[in-house]
Amino acid sequence: MLRKRLIVCLDVKDGRVVKGTNFVGLRDVGDPVELAVRYEAEGADELVFLDISASHDGRGTLFDLVRRTAERLFIPLTVGGGVRSVDDVGEALRAGADKVSLNSAAVSRPEVLTQCADRYGAQCVVASIDGKWDGEKWRVYVKGGREATALDAVEWARECERRGAGEILLTSIDRDGARNGYDVAFTRAVSSAVSIPVVASGGAGNADHVCDVLHTAGASAALVAGILHDGVTTVGALKHAMRARGIPVRSAA
Repeated sequence: MLRKRLIVCLDVKDGRVVKGTNFVGLRDVGDPVELAVRYEAEGADELVFLDISASHDGRGTLFDLVRRTAERLFIPLTVGGGVRSVDDVGEALRAGADKVSLNSAAVSRPEVLTQCADRYGAQCVVASIDGKWDGEKWRVYVKGGREATALDAVEWARECERRGAGEILLTSIDRDGARNGYDVAFTRAVSSAVSIPVVASGGAGNADHVCDVLHTAGASAALVAGILHDGVTTVGALKHAMRARGIPVRSAA
């Protein structure tokens, strides 16, 4: 049986890890390199490094920071934020990323997913989808959750898979930072619509939330951030709870 993954997210702004609620109210929580090393030592399966202001600011990802982070890690690292082209993906991979996440650029030019998959392989192409319920559907947002689109997130996930994405990073804007649980319905809808792995993001408040989204929503991995940054729990404690619930998981450190 495939093991479920516990992934730690580092949202980075101006070279520092930050955390907010519903994509706003950001506060500083630490140095990205130090936190990355710490979470790997605790047993995280992967890390996601998101430069959350790059797309909004119209600039590229902070590849030097990616390089300094990657050279200290032995677990997979996904990098996103400000990645706009095949060349940007190549630069991120050369800086040490194992996978590269595209959001705003993919919405603007869906063909970039295919171009990246053709050049580097689908295994390193992650379609990052930020969605928010509008009363009828989960609507896709871009530019760090600042700008609504007309896209239905479930249909967009299908399109991303058709275009060559090898993984979906699915974030519920409604639940982001609220710590009241992942949007299980949203995650299940997308997981049921695609055959590639789906990483559930937004809303982790405790171990039960992590276990629930992995058990009932079809997610291949759960992404956590704030509850680790603030010391509410640890990677080891979350993995212990996952194992107790019968979820196959790699042992923590």
